[in-house]
Amino acid sequence: MLRQASRLISRSATAASSKSVTARAFSTELPSTIDSTFVESWKKVAPNMDPPQTPSSFMKPRPSTASSIPTKLTVNFVLPYASELSWKEVDMVIIPATTGQMGVLPGHVPTIAELKPGIMSVHEGTDIKKYFVSSGFAFLHANSVADIIAVEAVPLENIDASQVQKGLADFTQKLASASTDLEKAEAQIGVEVHSAMNAALSG
Repeated sequence: MLRQASRLISRSATAASSKSVTARAFSTELPSTIDSTFVESWKKVAPNMDPPQTPSSFMKPRPSTASSIPTKLTVNFVLPYASELSWKEVDMVIIPATTGQMGVLPGHVPTIAELKPGIMSVHEGTDIKKYFVSSGFAFLHANSVADIIAVEAVPLENIDASQVQKGLADFTQKLASASTDLEKAEAQIGVEVHSAMNAALSG
């Protein structure tokens, strides 16, 4: 009986392996258009309805990668309530990534970077525009386009240093007197953000 069971297991394993070898092709190997046989079958069942489309049918074509590195970096800087920069051509952007300050030039390797509280500087010739960002993400594309999305951002010159000092003192006191995990987390976030703003203004 054990021999018979082992034979059955080996047969099923062989059948499974053969099925895996003859599995359907990867999605990248399939045609992008809808199968004509499926379309014909669909029309027979629902002649008054268009056949369903895949998500790729609604996506814009991926931007082509330039054969040579462009001289400018195109930046889109977006907030939930405003668009600070739209297709702005600049020389360089320095972003406060969680891994450290990241300089982005034209031709940068495609990357997704998480932002931490800190200074983002936009360099255009001799003009440097600085923003304080709270958090967000930066999407660096192969075609030298940088999409930067921040939760909050404000030009550095618009920050009141005295209010930052007051906020830092208030949140430090709240952190010391916090009695619950929620109060501690909120106070800790406030301390970190105001400390980053204070460092940005003093630096």
